[in-house]
Amino acid sequence: MLPQEILAQVRRLEIVTGRRVAESFAGDYLSVFKGRGMEFASVREYTPGDEPRDIDRNVSARAGKPFVRQYIEERELTVVIAVDLSGSQEFGTADRLKRDAAVEVGAGLALAALANNDKIGLALFTEDVELFLPPRKGRRHALAAVREILAYEPKKKGTNLGGSLSKLASMLKRRGILIVISDFRDHGFERALKLCAVKHDLIPVVIEDPRESALPDAPAVVELFDPETGTRSALDLRGGAATLAREEQERRAELARMFRSCGLDVATVSTDRPTLDPIVAFFRRRAKVRRTR
Repeated sequence: MLPQEILAQVRRLEIVTGRRVAESFAGDYLSVFKGRGMEFASVREYTPGDEPRDIDRNVSARAGKPFVRQYIEERELTVVIAVDLSGSQEFGTADRLKRDAAVEVGAGLALAALANNDKIGLALFTEDVELFLPPRKGRRHALAAVREILAYEPKKKGTNLGGSLSKLASMLKRRGILIVISDFRDHGFERALKLCAVKHDLIPVVIEDPRESALPDAPAVVELFDPETGTRSALDLRGGAATLAREEQERRAELARMFRSCGLDVATVSTDRPTLDPIVAFFRRRAKVRRTR
């Protein structure tokens, strides 16, 4: 896209997502994150209602009973939005590409953080972290992050979630909110996911397309193209569609198990539905859990 087109799209996203943030989930964002300390201070004995993810395993093991980490209260948070720009994100059979959905989610979250006067950082990754904007405050910086998600041309097409998450964990020295927007179509990244979940308040946003789980059952042979490897293969939809759907169901079940094992709450966005609705539901769900506790 030309620079003028990019700026026009940034402006459109700012208007559309900004209005939705103001109307729908800015308050929920604040209720979930505002006042949650991010700077480690000390440990104390666990009491019912404490966050399980705050349990300090080393101290608990030495003491023989659970202890949790305490943090210094901070008004200003650090929010890092990590967006997967691998080849699979250029897929879409409904209203938008998965990358388009990722841009809208990233824009909405950046504007919510901006409304709370938080620091915003950005990471764009494929087989590696290709671009990193260190966390900073201000509208100009937030819109620059949105512009990068829109305009950045990735150097590689593959996905290496494990390597990218591990690199991010080492780059981000202070605890913060790490939002990873990806289709998570990779394997071998559970260890890196757990590391990020321990060091940060990790929020996975899963981007999906309906055709990834359901192809039409028809008497036809279709050609499948892998946008990350460039390979092509033939699939007979008579029976092949059911096999593909079963494999996708198993993949999603394994991904859900992985998220549960890390104690993570997940937002799922589909290209055939309004993009920000699942994010609104996510914040409201987390806000409700915090109020209950």
